[in-house]
Amino acid sequence: MSHNAPGKHDRDGLSLLDMMEMFPDEVAATAWFESIVWPTGRACGKCGSLKTRTAGNHKTMPYWCSDCRSYFSVRSGTPLAKSNVPLRKWAIAIYLCLTGLKSVSSMKLHRDLKVTQSTAWFMLHRIREAWMPKLAAAGGAPYGGPAEVDETYKGGKRKNMSNAKRATLEGRGAVGKTAVVDL
Repeated sequence: MSHNAPGKHDRDGLSLLDMMEMFPDEVAATAWFESIVWPTGRACGKCGSLKTRTAGNHKTMPYWCSDCRSYFSVRSGTPLAKSNVPLRKWAIAIYLCLTGLKSVSSMKLHRDLKVTQSTAWFMLHRIREAWMPKLAAAGGAPYGGPAEVDETYKGGKRKNMSNAKRATLEGRGAVGKTAVVDL
């Protein structure tokens, strides 16, 4: 049987070496995130205003918004907000999630990025939050297309039942158990 589509081995994109060359330091990672978050120019993450300027005296919030009179950064208003993890590690975590067949575990991320396991877990949840469609955030259906339904049966094992209860059951398997459906 011939296959026309490429298989799992046929993948184009960045290699890990390309990724490391793309983000050699925190400055490069910050510039990349700014180009993604603000493709048409810097805007305040809190109010969306374009009246912004560089605020040189604030380390973590390098920009100032004249309209809402507050400091902000490229992280403001994104899933990366209120995170002390460097943007370079965020970029590498996003790469590892996207290139893994089944994403990546928090333990692997913890080892690869030299962060705590709880920080890796936090990062993975924030990355997945960023992937959620906007429709789901608005209260609509998050996914389109066919849905998978699983079922299970809850109840005790026959061998753990009393002889009197066991004598009343007819058949095998799910007899005497409650069906539970998970959508």
